[in-house]
Amino acid sequence: MNIITRIREKAREKPKTIALPEIEDSRVQEAAKIIEKEGIAKILLFGCGMLDFDKDKQKVYIQQYYELRKSKGISFAEAAKALEDPLYYAAMMTHCGDIDGFVAGASHTTPDVARAAIQCLGVDERIGIASSCFVMYLANCSYGEEGAFIFADCGIVPEPNPRQLACIAISNAELAQKILGINPKVALLSYSTKGSAKGKAVDKVSEALTLARQMKPDLLIDGELQVDAAIVPEVAKIKCSDSLLAGRANVLIFPDLEAGNIGYKLVQRLAKARAIGPLIVGLNKPCSDLSRGCSVEDIVDCVAITSIRSQL
Repeated sequence: MNIITRIREKAREKPKTIALPEIEDSRVQEAAKIIEKEGIAKILLFGCGMLDFDKDKQKVYIQQYYELRKSKGISFAEAAKALEDPLYYAAMMTHCGDIDGFVAGASHTTPDVARAAIQCLGVDERIGIASSCFVMYLANCSYGEEGAFIFADCGIVPEPNPRQLACIAISNAELAQKILGINPKVALLSYSTKGSAKGKAVDKVSEALTLARQMKPDLLIDGELQVDAAIVPEVAKIKCSDSLLAGRANVLIFPDLEAGNIGYKLVQRLAKARAIGPLIVGLNKPCSDLSRGCSVEDIVDCVAITSIRSQL
């Protein structure tokens, strides 16, 4: 049984209510039918001009959003205007506990989805930063966890500093363990392996490793590592024979957004990997973004993972 099948089965064990606020997209409509037919989740489907809501609930969401954002200078009228946007409506439904999570991004950009999610759901104080990841799956692949990986951050934080990079590593390791049921083996990636090159970018990754080990001593993490040294045991023996990962990393933390975004798309398109996400990590409640190039199956699997996250 591959990891995609396991994800869907786990979601079916305890279906949650997930909003898809992009009804105008035909892929979303088709995905909603599959999700409900397979019992993966209970779907609430709406979109622009199609907010069929309870007026009393709407007032609650506006007031709650205003309370969340008034310290940032937002007016009540601006809060009411924001709640006309399906993304913010879905996010506030999640915030208030009326649904269990939401998935969007088929027809919205990542910044649009992330902004609504962060403003409405809030950042988990334990983590201190919102980031994103992809669950990558390559069939018939011996690397990672039987072909499964977490790639992060591929969608939100452009230039993470060492502490942010450490927090991204920790939060995505937790997701790998809780959602995929795997023992996370985390590699902090670089163009250098254990001092083979020098530079500020290498120093940043090395410092992130130190911080991550201080913050979570039991986490199996190493760096800085080139990607072949991180995932290929034979290369690891040559380049970093003392690495705790031994070339068997399954959580890959990229040094910046540029590397992460390019990396996941190369693997997705050239190796024909499944790329589920970007899942937004580090918030108080679960949600997921989607690539605007997503397939129907991608939407189904993002909903499945979001549903599983709300079970925990």
